[in-house]
Amino acid sequence: MASRPKQAEPRPKPRIYLVTPAIEDAEAFAAPLEAALAAGDIAAVLLRLAPGDERSLINRVKHLAPLMERREAALILEGHANFVARSGADGAHLTGIDVFAETVETLKPDRIAGCGGLDTRHDAMLAAERGADYVMFGEPDPHGQRPAFDLVEDRIGWWAEVFEAPCVAYAGCLEEVAPLIAAGADFIALGDWLWRDAVANIAAAMREASPSEGAA
Repeated sequence: MASRPKQAEPRPKPRIYLVTPAIEDAEAFAAPLEAALAAGDIAAVLLRLAPGDERSLINRVKHLAPLMERREAALILEGHANFVARSGADGAHLTGIDVFAETVETLKPDRIAGCGGLDTRHDAMLAAERGADYVMFGEPDPHGQRPAFDLVEDRIGWWAEVFEAPCVAYAGCLEEVAPLIAAGADFIALGDWLWRDAVANIAAAMREASPSEGAA
Protein backbone atom coordinates (compact mmCIF):
# COMPACT_ATOMS: atom_id res chain seq x y z
CA MET A 1 0.00 0.00 0.00
CA ALA A 2 2.48 2.56 -1.25
CA SER A 3 2.20 6.30 -0.73
CA ARG A 4 1.09 8.64 -3.49
CA PRO A 5 4.12 10.15 -5.30
CA LYS A 6 5.03 13.74 -4.52
CA GLN A 7 5.15 14.78 -8.17
CA ALA A 8 1.95 15.15 -10.17
CA GLU A 9 1.39 11.85 -11.96
CA PRO A 10 -1.68 9.95 -13.11
CA ARG A 11 -3.46 8.51 -10.08
CA PRO A 12 -3.38 4.71 -10.02
CA LYS A 13 -6.70 2.98 -10.29
CA PRO A 14 -8.17 2.33 -6.84
CA ARG A 15 -7.92 -1.18 -5.47
CA ILE A 16 -10.17 -3.18 -3.18
CA TYR A 17 -9.62 -3.39 0.59
CA LEU A 18 -11.75 -6.22 1.97
CA VAL A 19 -13.20 -5.99 5.49
CA THR A 20 -14.27 -9.33 6.91
CA PRO A 21 -17.05 -10.06 9.37
CA ALA A 22 -15.90 -10.90 12.90
CA ILE A 23 -14.41 -14.35 12.33
CA GLU A 24 -14.84 -17.12 14.88
CA ASP A 25 -14.50 -20.19 12.66
CA ALA A 26 -11.53 -19.60 10.37
CA GLU A 27 -11.88 -22.96 8.67
CA ALA A 28 -15.47 -22.23 7.62
CA PHE A 29 -14.53 -18.75 6.39
CA ALA A 30 -11.61 -19.93 4.26
CA ALA A 31 -13.72 -20.85 1.22
CA PRO A 32 -15.66 -17.55 0.90
CA LEU A 33 -12.47 -15.60 1.55
CA GLU A 34 -10.58 -17.50 -1.13
CA ALA A 35 -13.42 -16.87 -3.60
CA ALA A 36 -13.40 -13.16 -2.80
CA LEU A 37 -9.63 -12.93 -3.25
CA ALA A 38 -9.91 -14.60 -6.65
CA ALA A 39 -12.71 -12.36 -7.90
CA GLY A 40 -11.07 -8.93 -7.99
CA ASP A 41 -7.93 -6.84 -7.51
CA ILE A 42 -7.60 -7.16 -3.73
CA ALA A 43 -4.85 -5.05 -2.19
CA ALA A 44 -5.49 -5.89 1.45
CA VAL A 45 -7.80 -7.72 3.82
CA LEU A 46 -8.80 -6.26 7.18
CA LEU A 47 -9.33 -9.36 9.29
CA ARG A 48 -11.75 -8.86 12.14
CA LEU A 49 -11.70 -11.47 14.89
CA ALA A 50 -14.52 -12.53 17.20
CA PRO A 51 -13.51 -12.53 20.89
CA GLY A 52 -11.35 -15.36 22.15
CA ASP A 53 -8.15 -16.12 24.02
CA GLU A 54 -4.91 -14.97 22.43
CA ARG A 55 -3.81 -18.41 21.28
CA SER A 56 -7.10 -19.12 19.50
CA LEU A 57 -7.02 -15.70 17.85
CA ILE A 58 -3.48 -16.26 16.59
CA ASN A 59 -4.45 -19.69 15.26
CA ARG A 60 -7.36 -18.17 13.30
CA VAL A 61 -5.00 -15.67 11.68
CA LYS A 62 -2.45 -18.37 10.87
CA HIS A 63 -5.14 -20.51 9.26
CA LEU A 64 -6.19 -17.71 6.87
CA ALA A 65 -2.85 -15.97 6.29
CA PRO A 66 -1.68 -18.31 3.48
CA LEU A 67 -4.72 -17.36 1.39
CA MET A 68 -3.67 -13.71 1.39
CA GLU A 69 -0.03 -14.57 0.85
CA ARG A 70 -0.82 -16.56 -2.29
CA ARG A 71 -2.78 -13.62 -3.70
CA GLU A 72 -0.15 -11.07 -2.58
CA ALA A 73 -2.75 -9.20 -0.53
CA ALA A 74 -1.70 -7.54 2.73
CA LEU A 75 -3.22 -9.09 5.85
CA ILE A 76 -4.22 -6.37 8.32
CA LEU A 77 -5.65 -7.18 11.74
CA GLU A 78 -8.34 -5.03 13.29
CA GLY A 79 -6.45 -4.11 16.47
CA HIS A 80 -4.36 -6.85 18.11
CA ALA A 81 -1.11 -5.08 17.33
CA ASN A 82 0.48 -7.10 20.14
CA PHE A 83 0.50 -10.30 18.09
CA VAL A 84 0.72 -9.07 14.49
CA ALA A 85 4.22 -10.48 14.00
CA ARG A 86 3.55 -13.79 15.78
CA SER A 87 0.44 -14.46 13.74
CA GLY A 88 2.01 -13.80 10.36
CA ALA A 89 -0.05 -10.67 9.66
CA ASP A 90 1.37 -7.69 7.78
CA GLY A 91 0.05 -5.00 10.08
CA ALA A 92 -2.79 -3.65 12.17
CA HIS A 93 -5.65 -1.21 11.73
CA LEU A 94 -5.93 1.04 14.78
CA THR A 95 -9.11 2.94 15.57
CA GLY A 96 -8.88 6.45 16.97
CA ILE A 97 -5.93 8.83 17.07
CA ASP A 98 -5.19 8.14 20.75
CA VAL A 99 -4.93 4.38 20.22
CA PHE A 100 -2.88 4.94 17.08
CA ALA A 101 -0.45 7.28 18.85
CA GLU A 102 0.01 4.80 21.70
CA THR A 103 0.53 1.79 19.45
CA VAL A 104 2.15 2.85 16.18
CA GLU A 105 5.72 2.48 17.44
CA THR A 106 5.13 -1.21 18.19
CA LEU A 107 4.45 -1.78 14.49
CA LYS A 108 7.00 0.46 12.84
CA PRO A 109 9.07 0.10 10.76
CA ASP A 110 8.42 -3.49 9.73
CA ARG A 111 4.61 -3.66 9.83
CA ILE A 112 1.75 -1.67 8.33
CA ALA A 113 0.05 0.77 10.70
CA GLY A 114 -3.31 2.02 9.44
CA CYS A 115 -5.61 4.43 11.22
CA GLY A 116 -9.38 4.83 11.20
CA GLY A 117 -12.01 6.31 13.47
CA LEU A 118 -10.75 9.81 12.66
CA ASP A 119 -13.48 12.23 13.65
CA THR A 120 -11.79 15.44 12.55
CA ARG A 121 -9.34 16.70 9.95
CA HIS A 122 -6.97 17.49 12.79
CA ASP A 123 -6.97 13.86 13.93
CA ALA A 124 -6.28 12.72 10.37
CA MET A 125 -3.36 15.14 10.11
CA LEU A 126 -1.96 13.86 13.40
CA ALA A 127 -2.17 10.30 12.11
CA ALA A 128 -0.19 11.30 9.02
CA GLU A 129 2.41 13.09 11.12
CA ARG A 130 2.84 10.03 13.32
CA GLY A 131 3.50 7.79 10.34
CA ALA A 132 0.18 6.21 9.35
CA ASP A 133 0.64 4.05 6.26
CA TYR A 134 -2.96 4.85 5.35
CA VAL A 135 -6.02 6.51 6.81
CA MET A 136 -9.60 5.27 6.49
CA PHE A 137 -12.70 7.45 6.26
CA GLY A 138 -16.35 6.50 6.40
CA GLU A 139 -16.27 3.24 8.36
CA PRO A 140 -18.96 2.45 10.94
CA ASP A 141 -18.34 3.19 14.61
CA PRO A 142 -18.79 0.46 17.27
CA HIS A 143 -22.54 1.19 17.22
CA GLY A 144 -22.76 0.74 13.45
CA GLN A 145 -23.21 4.46 12.75
CA ARG A 146 -21.39 6.09 9.84
CA PRO A 147 -20.65 9.76 9.06
CA ALA A 148 -22.85 11.54 6.53
CA PHE A 149 -21.79 10.46 3.06
CA ASP A 150 -21.20 14.00 1.79
CA LEU A 151 -18.82 14.55 4.71
CA VAL A 152 -16.92 11.39 3.76
CA GLU A 153 -16.63 12.54 0.14
CA ASP A 154 -15.37 15.94 1.27
CA ARG A 155 -12.80 14.42 3.62
CA ILE A 156 -11.47 12.10 0.91
CA GLY A 157 -11.19 14.91 -1.62
CA TRP A 158 -9.30 17.05 0.87
CA TRP A 159 -6.94 14.22 1.76
CA ALA A 160 -6.23 13.25 -1.85
CA GLU A 161 -5.34 16.84 -2.69
CA VAL A 162 -3.06 17.50 0.28
CA PHE A 163 -1.46 14.29 1.56
CA GLU A 164 0.80 11.60 0.15
CA ALA A 165 -0.28 8.72 2.42
CA PRO A 166 -3.01 6.61 0.81
CA CYS A 167 -6.65 7.03 1.71
CA VAL A 168 -9.05 4.12 2.19
CA ALA A 169 -12.72 5.00 1.67
CA TYR A 170 -15.31 2.74 3.27
CA ALA A 171 -18.25 2.01 0.96
CA GLY A 172 -21.45 1.12 2.75
CA CYS A 173 -23.07 -0.25 -0.42
CA LEU A 174 -22.31 -0.73 -4.10
CA GLU A 175 -23.85 2.64 -5.00
CA GLU A 176 -21.21 4.45 -2.93
CA VAL A 177 -18.25 2.97 -4.79
CA ALA A 178 -18.22 5.25 -7.84
CA PRO A 179 -18.62 8.54 -5.88
CA LEU A 180 -15.80 7.53 -3.53
CA ILE A 181 -13.51 6.77 -6.46
CA ALA A 182 -14.40 10.12 -8.01
CA ALA A 183 -13.59 11.85 -4.72
CA GLY A 184 -10.02 10.52 -4.90
CA ALA A 185 -9.86 7.35 -2.80
CA ASP A 186 -6.81 5.14 -3.31
CA PHE A 187 -8.55 2.06 -1.92
CA ILE A 188 -12.21 1.14 -1.52
CA ALA A 189 -13.07 -0.78 1.65
CA LEU A 190 -15.91 -3.24 1.25
CA GLY A 191 -17.46 -4.37 4.52
CA ASP A 192 -20.00 -6.86 5.81
CA TRP A 193 -22.46 -6.16 2.99
CA LEU A 194 -19.88 -7.41 0.50
CA TRP A 195 -20.29 -10.97 1.65
CA ARG A 196 -23.94 -10.80 0.63
CA ASP A 197 -23.07 -9.59 -2.89
CA ALA A 198 -20.84 -10.83 -5.70
CA VAL A 199 -17.28 -9.54 -5.43
CA ALA A 200 -16.86 -9.88 -9.19
CA ASN A 201 -19.78 -7.49 -9.80
CA ILE A 202 -18.26 -4.96 -7.42
CA ALA A 203 -14.86 -5.25 -9.08
CA ALA A 204 -16.52 -4.63 -12.47
CA ALA A 205 -18.28 -1.54 -11.12
CA MET A 206 -14.96 -0.22 -9.81
CA ARG A 207 -13.30 -0.68 -13.20
CA GLU A 208 -16.09 1.29 -14.86
CA ALA A 209 -15.87 4.10 -12.30
CA SER A 210 -12.06 4.37 -12.27
CA PRO A 211 -10.21 7.09 -14.20
CA SER A 212 -9.07 5.97 -17.62
CA GLU A 213 -5.39 5.24 -18.16
CA GLY A 214 -3.39 8.42 -18.37
CA ALA A 215 -6.04 10.61 -16.79
CA ALA A 216 -4.77 12.94 -14.10
